[in-house]
Amino acid sequence: MFIHINTLISNIEAFLLSFTTSVYDVLGWPGVTILMALESTIIPLPSEIIMPLAGWKLVLDKGLGHMHIVLAGVYGSVGCLMGSIIEYYIARAGGRHLIKKYGRYILITEKDLVWAERWFAKRGDITVLIGRMIPGIRGFISIPAGVAKMNVMKFMMFTFIGSFPWTLGLAWGGYALGDNYEAIREISRPFDLPILFVVLVLISIFLWYRLKEIKNQSN
Repeated sequence: MFIHINTLISNIEAFLLSFTTSVYDVLGWPGVTILMALESTIIPLPSEIIMPLAGWKLVLDKGLGHMHIVLAGVYGSVGCLMGSIIEYYIARAGGRHLIKKYGRYILITEKDLVWAERWFAKRGDITVLIGRMIPGIRGFISIPAGVAKMNVMKFMMFTFIGSFPWTLGLAWGGYALGDNYEAIREISRPFDLPILFVVLVLISIFLWYRLKEIKNQSN
């Protein structure tokens, strides 16, 4: 079973690497923006592949200098902003109604909604800024911001500012590693399953506590 899961992970990774490389071969720099826009709308295209490949394929392999790594970060951040704005306005337009109607199926109560609105009214700026730098959260932070109707100009500004260090750092990593990426992945690949197991355990613990909390609220 574990061998099959490892194989599945490797196949998915190989497909994403091949797909991203093909996009860059055809579109060049605009491909970075398009892929990062998709990544920022909960489509499973990891920035951890998109941006390092930009630093590798579009900067290092073309013999370009360090300033182009910064350019890669800018293209990536613009993509994050584009995708996030789409997600923000969808959540702003219909998110509250959908959460009230279907939120219980994803463990979100109306009390949570009120709390989120108050939180973003007071701390929306720093929440978006930090959230953009955290894997797993960065692709979802636009939803509560939209539901809470955070000021759109502030949302855009802090989305870009928060995204830039992330995209720049990943692009720099890809530039620094270059062809060594595959060798490093061969070393790190055995840790994929243990990491996945830990993530699943943490999710299970969170769901258990969340269900218990909702049950206590309803009593």
